[in-house]
Amino acid sequence: MTRSRAEDPNVCGVTAAIAVIDGKWKTILLWLLESAPRRPGELLRRLPGLTEKVLTQTLREMESDGLVHREVYDGRPLKTVYSLTDFGRDLSEALAPLSDWGHRRLEKLARETPSGKATSGLTPSGNATSGLTPSGNATSGETSAGEIPPGEVPSGEGPSGEVPSGDWPSGKTEAQAGPLPVS
Repeated sequence: MTRSRAEDPNVCGVTAAIAVIDGKWKTILLWLLESAPRRPGELLRRLPGLTEKVLTQTLREMESDGLVHREVYDGRPLKTVYSLTDFGRDLSEALAPLSDWGHRRLEKLARETPSGKATSGLTPSGNATSGLTPSGNATSGETSAGEIPPGEVPSGEGPSGEVPSGDWPSGKTEAQAGPLPVS
């Protein structure tokens, strides 16, 4: 989908919205910024498959779409912090029902498997079986300390000691939310 579709007044509203969140990292960046403003280094640490170049490009697109605010503080070194704008929060709230629908779909798919075994790394209850406990700790030696496998929901304490407040406004916590889709 092209970026121009996000600005075309003759396109369906859903298509215009999807054009704004289209991409591998935008939904998870929205999700992370919803709980607290974050510095780019923290975002990179929480999303191990994301490069600095792609993060910068994605945040600039989100800023030009009015979803995030970039604040640069004077000092040495310069400190940059990204936060959601009111418009970005509106989008995050609008995505909550879509997130709930996605979880219900995954649970339905898990129940429909022929052998009764869950697919896509989900148990029949919809919980992830990726090797992370609900607190975000690895249960096997597959991930290094602090690393989150691609497609997995970050959880647990952040570098500053804060515990993120949760998932989309649906009220689900990060541990209950399961993995976010990463395309």
